[in-house]
Amino acid sequence: MDGSIPFWMYILGFPLLLGPLVTLHELGHYLVGRWFGVKAEAFSVGFGKEVWGWTDGRGTRWKLSAIPLGGYVQFKGDMDPASIPHPDKIDEASAQERDGSFHHASLGKRALIVFAGPAMNVLVTLAIFASFFAIYGKPVAADPEETTVITRFAEESAARAAGLEIGDRMIAIDGEPVAEFQDVADQVLMYPGRTIDMEIEREGERLTLPVRIADIEEADRFGNKSRIGRIGIYSSELAVEEVGIGESIGLAFVQTGKLVDMMVTGIKQIIVGDRSVKELGGPVTIGKFAGEQLSMGPLAFINFAALISLNLAFINLLPIPALDGGHLAFYAAEAVRRKPLGPKSTEVAYRAGVALVLALMVFVTFIDIAKLPFFGN
Repeated sequence: MDGSIPFWMYILGFPLLLGPLVTLHELGHYLVGRWFGVKAEAFSVGFGKEVWGWTDGRGTRWKLSAIPLGGYVQFKGDMDPASIPHPDKIDEASAQERDGSFHHASLGKRALIVFAGPAMNVLVTLAIFASFFAIYGKPVAADPEETTVITRFAEESAARAAGLEIGDRMIAIDGEPVAEFQDVADQVLMYPGRTIDMEIEREGERLTLPVRIADIEEADRFGNKSRIGRIGIYSSELAVEEVGIGESIGLAFVQTGKLVDMMVTGIKQIIVGDRSVKELGGPVTIGKFAGEQLSMGPLAFINFAALISLNLAFINLLPIPALDGGHLAFYAAEAVRRKPLGPKSTEVAYRAGVALVLALMVFVTFIDIAKLPFFGN
């Protein structure tokens, strides 16, 4: 199938993806802040120059800004939308200035307000996954008794080369029990080139065979390449089973947990050199994928939004000053020390954090650009 799509879909996909997700992230901060009596001076959908807006009865300026790539909430007492405080004004603030100020709220309230942004993104992911399970059901083995039995091999199969046979029942991988076929995929997909010990049952006898996971580079219909692990086995066919709302929510938590585990594993592999930094993606890659998923229809786009929403939560919780995780790290230090860090060191740390975030953005953007077709990649 032809993977080319109209260029306008790339232009539309990026703001249509990030705009709502970042706005919902900021709405999480705002709602919890309002709950705790912290005053918001501005809530912006987008960045840059205000295009249109109004001021509500609480004094919050709600505005639509020119660059539709997210948004921000600025609480009373913030030096900028990143919630960097006025270092010289915290201790000297008058009673009027302290009233409703974010930086004069209790430590617990500040931590919850900051955490509410990433939490909102996680809730968005959970809501999308739970809705999909509730509407479409969950995949299950057509024959549950055969879900861990090898029924056939791929044309090129690392498992067959290692000595596995059709009819073998998989018991464990590296000591971890295999209860269903998905457990095998979870142990293989993110570990290309790794050797695993597969414990199997064959004609009543238990055997353990070492299997080297094949290192495969796969391309989707749009030519996007990904490096994954395969051992080339199949089990029983899948069917779809209807589930209720309660089970859908539970399945959404499981699916979200698996994605977080994949993110952590991928970052670890990049740090230790098992994966190339070229596998990182920045705004250009996100925009490209957003347009491609949009071209495949609303369900594919919404599913991709769930993944990016979870990524936003994950990235924001990293302990880097100026990100939500950096704020939480400062609050943890304040809880241990029983007093906040000094204003000078706080300001230096926040500015260093902003510089680091900008440097990372530039780095991943260069990687994005290097992947573009006219660079021969």
